[in-house]
Amino acid sequence: MSIFESMMLICFGIAWPINIYKSLKARTAKGKSLWFLIVVVIGYISGIIHKLLYSFDIVLALYVLNLIMVTIDMSLFFRNRRLDRLHEN
Repeated sequence: MSIFESMMLICFGIAWPINIYKSLKARTAKGKSLWFLIVVVIGYISGIIHKLLYSFDIVLALYVLNLIMVTIDMSLFFRNRRLDRLHEN
């Protein structure tokens, strides 16, 4: 287990709940990038695959937790984009 990999994932993990809260509160997709979220999801999935195939350890749980939080934020992006369209009409 790498302490540096763990710290990186913990730091990102602290940021996602804040981002989710902002997405819930803002109720708009303006200023959010779907492509950024997709790239982050691909990164976490790649980390999970690496952990499963080459370096199985407890850090896998941090990857999964972060992936779940990004997926929640991505679902809020789609909700907020729908709300933006409703407000435009």
